[in-house]
Amino acid sequence: MKRALILVLAAAPLLAQPYAFRKHYISAGGGGGVPANDLSPFFSASPVVGFHYGYRFHEYFQIDAGFDAVFHAAKVRDFFQSEIGDLRIRDFQYMVPLGGRAILPIASNRVLLSFGGGAAYLRYQESIRQPFGDSGFRFECPVCRSRSGWGYYGLIGGSVALDRAQHFRLGVTTRLYRADTTGDAFGLLPPVRSSDSWVNTAAEFTFSF
Repeated sequence: MKRALILVLAAAPLLAQPYAFRKHYISAGGGGGVPANDLSPFFSASPVVGFHYGYRFHEYFQIDAGFDAVFHAAKVRDFFQSEIGDLRIRDFQYMVPLGGRAILPIASNRVLLSFGGGAAYLRYQESIRQPFGDSGFRFECPVCRSRSGWGYYGLIGGSVALDRAQHFRLGVTTRLYRADTTGDAFGLLPPVRSSDSWVNTAAEFTFSF
């Protein structure tokens, strides 16, 4: 009886602890990006891919950093005349969110609902198709245009664990970006300061540990 009591007392602090949660979350996903505000007349909805990392320092809070890329929303189809012929110029829209989120865990952390936001850097960049791939030889593009600016973002999302140990998750996240950008004319967008918005929604696969 005395030995059993000692075991119960020794285990009591462990029983009092909250369930363990994973601290590191690495996500990759894809979906669609929809431009709005000043971009609406000039850009169109296009595919988006994203890579994101989160550090969950508390059961209910997480720090986030990531990278989203939207493909050819400005529909640029120009060419650069090089020594080997005309090289296609295409446009890309890059978004870098830096912030955090609040987390609502459900069913012992198996389902995670979250919302948050922070600062965001947006850059729109033209680039040429490199004919030699990863050989190391690249053509510079002196005629390629760009514009950029800082702003903010907000997110809402949810995910569900796919395995018992909760290392793998599948979810959906929507990020709303808002920023003022300046720089070159980009596609049909004139070279003036613009108030830009993006709504990016993507399915995400997450590995956590």
